[in-house]
Amino acid sequence: MRRLDRQAMVLLAVTLVADQVSKQLLLGFLRKTGDIVSVIDGFFRLVIVWNRGVSFGLMGGDQALPPWVLSAVAIVVCIGLFLWLRRTDRPLAGWGIGLVMGGAIGNVIDRARWGAVFDFADFHIGQWHWPAFNVADAAIVVGVGLMLIDSLQGEKKPAP
Repeated sequence: MRRLDRQAMVLLAVTLVADQVSKQLLLGFLRKTGDIVSVIDGFFRLVIVWNRGVSFGLMGGDQALPPWVLSAVAIVVCIGLFLWLRRTDRPLAGWGIGLVMGGAIGNVIDRARWGAVFDFADFHIGQWHWPAFNVADAAIVVGVGLMLIDSLQGEKKPAP
């Protein structure tokens, strides 16, 4: 296995473990304390939100797709990302792929366990709220950001 593949798989595993452990611990804690805990008044709370849509609640509403459909899409995306990983030699792309795959698999596990994704981080200023999210969602955003930065750097041309 190539070094970049190993690095991406380590990021996948660390993301997956951090996501699942944080969800398990926080769900138990929040259920005991009343579902909402203010961490920084007026800015950050821990909450229980069951997301039946995709990341950040998109396509969640009353007509949300069944959990198995969203999980199947995530698995297909992970297969595509793994194939991309095997073909790239660019670290930012490889690391981004590992983070996205770890986050996607973490949310698939939630859908299999609970039929929805458990989100808990609620940032807000006044009446403005960022949609609640979790470690998996954060890893997906950072991973996509790394892949975007990589794509903007372009291919390095060998010196003539």
